[in-house]
Amino acid sequence: MKVSCPERAIMEHVTSRWGVLVLTALLDGSRRFSELRREIGDVSEKMLTQTLRTLERDGFVRRQARPVIPPHVDYDLTPLGMGAARQVRALAEWTVAHVPDVEAARTAYDDQAASGAGTHPRAGTREAARTA
Repeated sequence: MKVSCPERAIMEHVTSRWGVLVLTALLDGSRRFSELRREIGDVSEKMLTQTLRTLERDGFVRRQARPVIPPHVDYDLTPLGMGAARQVRALAEWTVAHVPDVEAARTAYDDQAASGAGTHPRAGTREAARTA
């Protein structure tokens, strides 16, 4: 029997590709569905709907339907969602700031792998011995 791990599911919702983008977009204020979709870009209507429902169910996003014709639905962050979105945005900002470092590390890794004529860059280490 698998042990339930609710924090893992919550983490997946918050850090999913679309979850991150929705949370950070809503940090700047409430948005209608079409505004969110335009701002996020390259997300299907189905996936955005599913992401919003998941975040709403988890208590991060509030959906407010206004009784007008045509109906208007606005999405904004709850206090819980605001806290999560701030953390996600901080991680996104850190990532942007460290892209050059990651690219340099990748290049060094790839160069080392190429010069080893197919040998894993960590050849000779305990990890390489375990994976061999």
